[in-house]
Amino acid sequence: MIAIREASAQDFTTVATLAHTIWREHYTPIIGVDQVAYMLNRYQSEAAIAEQTARGMQYFLMTWDAQAVGYLAFEKRDEELFLSKIYVLRDYRGKGIGRAGMDFLVEQARKMGCTRISLTVNKYNSNSIKAYEAYGFRNTGALVTDIGEGFVMDDFRMELPLQ
Repeated sequence: MIAIREASAQDFTTVATLAHTIWREHYTPIIGVDQVAYMLNRYQSEAAIAEQTARGMQYFLMTWDAQAVGYLAFEKRDEELFLSKIYVLRDYRGKGIGRAGMDFLVEQARKMGCTRISLTVNKYNSNSIKAYEAYGFRNTGALVTDIGEGFVMDDFRMELPLQ
């Protein structure tokens, strides 16, 4: 059974552990070992997660039979809900967990009065792009963001209008 619950400060270690497992496996072929290590430290360490939540980012754990198998994070930006992160462990993909996370996100966006959901996705992350498009997201353009230490995020911005 799939469940989604807000992550508390006591869950930040679990979220960081999930991030390290998922990112190393999924992103290393796309952006390389060095950038993955840099981004994990900068954006997905326990300290980084605590800092993000203090600034308004909301983290949620996704569980399968009470075992943490993924997470998502978002923040409200005016009338837009920005999906910062949604990740599921490889062995649990294809079980509807990601879709449940997206459905949960839409529900939260509507409760907050948002008119759209946006996200950024690496241009070479083709499976994720296809999944977002299948859910109804549209590519609204490319953007390159300097994240320091000589690294950039080379992304597409995608949006899902809410009816």
